[in-house]
Amino acid sequence: MNRREGEAVNRHFGSEKWHQAAAFYVRMQVFVLECGIGLTEEFDMDDHDKTNYAVIYDGNKAVATGRYTQIDVETIRPGRIAVLKDYRNRGLGQQIIEELEKESLERGIKQSIIHGELTAAAFYEKLGYKKCSEEYLEDGVPCVTLKKQLVQ
Repeated sequence: MNRREGEAVNRHFGSEKWHQAAAFYVRMQVFVLECGIGLTEEFDMDDHDKTNYAVIYDGNKAVATGRYTQIDVETIRPGRIAVLKDYRNRGLGQQIIEELEKESLERGIKQSIIHGELTAAAFYEKLGYKKCSEEYLEDGVPCVTLKKQLVQ
């Protein structure tokens, strides 16, 4: 496979400890160090041994991640989507969302709901999500809720 040096090529979805550490590395870099979110806010009760994470690796380096929380038998809520600064604008965020949706479909999930920052709403709309709320504040950040039917 031809690829540019540093281009991410390997994806993994799972809950293994080494893989969870990789997801936490990306989130630490992006949310805690870059965005200034507190450790106790970023790493929450949804980060446990059974949580599955989607991570994209460039060699052994984790460069993008995301997870989802299952809200009910038919609905997930993707979140903690993060891409390292040097790897942005390469479609990796989209690949993470697609991986979370693919894994969800295999588990019989039919709907995805995202609480997205207002600045990211256009990104999610490009992926087929539709706004279904007015703007609101979540952790002091303007957000909207977006939905997507995974099964037609």
